[in-house]
Amino acid sequence: MISLRKSTVIAVLVLLSLITACSSTEPRPLEPDNSAKVSYEGFWELNLGKSDNIQARLDTLVRELVRRAERQAQGKSDRGGGMAIGGSGSNSAPSIIGLAKMADLVTRSQLLEVEQDKNSILIKREDNFALTCEFYKGSSQPRETPYGTEVCGWDSHQLLFRMYLPDGLSIQHRLSLGASGDRLNIATTIYSDKVSYPFTLNRVYSRYDPDKGGIRCEMTLTRGKVCTTEAR
Repeated sequence: MISLRKSTVIAVLVLLSLITACSSTEPRPLEPDNSAKVSYEGFWELNLGKSDNIQARLDTLVRELVRRAERQAQGKSDRGGGMAIGGSGSNSAPSIIGLAKMADLVTRSQLLEVEQDKNSILIKREDNFALTCEFYKGSSQPRETPYGTEVCGWDSHQLLFRMYLPDGLSIQHRLSLGASGDRLNIATTIYSDKVSYPFTLNRVYSRYDPDKGGIRCEMTLTRGKVCTTEAR
C-alpha cells in the first residue's frame, strides 16, 4: 500500500524550519503541451544503481558553493567580504545539510503507482504524499495542498510539478520517460533562499510487476545502503 507516513510529515515540517527564509515566490500555472503527452501509467520500482548517490550529490553542492565563495571573496578582498560556508547565515552548514535531507525525504519512495487519463495524472508514492496534475479545460491550475501551492504542466515531453512552500522554499519534480518506456527519471530540485545553489537529486525507476517478489535497496544520507527481500 502506497501511503503517507505521519513521521514523514513531521520530518518535512521540522526541515522547513531549518532551511526556509523570509520571502516567497508567487506560483504561476504551467501551460501543458497536450501534443507531447506521454503515458507514465503503471507500476515503478526504484533502480538504485541508476539513481544519484545523495552523499555524492551533497559533496558536489558543497564544492560548488566553496568555489562560488572563493570567487566572490576574491572580488571583494578589498572589503574583506565574501560568502562563507558554515556558521548560521546564508549557505550555513545546517541549511545545506537541511536541503539534502529534504531532498532525501521527498524522494525516498521505493515504489510508484501511476494512474493517468486524458484529463489527469495521479502519482502515488510509497510512504510519501501523492502528486496530482489535472488538465481540465486545456490547462492546469494552481492547487492548494497541506504543504503549499502546487502547479504542474507539460514542458515538451516532460511533466513538471512545482510546489511553493512558505518562506522561500520550493520543490520541483521533473519527470521524463526513457525512449523504451521502461525507465522513468524524476529529477527533484530543492530551492531555498538560505542556500545560493539548488540541490538536485535524480531518482530512476524501472517498470515492475507488482505480483512478483524481489530485493529492494535504498541509499540514504543517514542510513547508507539498506536492502530487504519482499514478496508481493
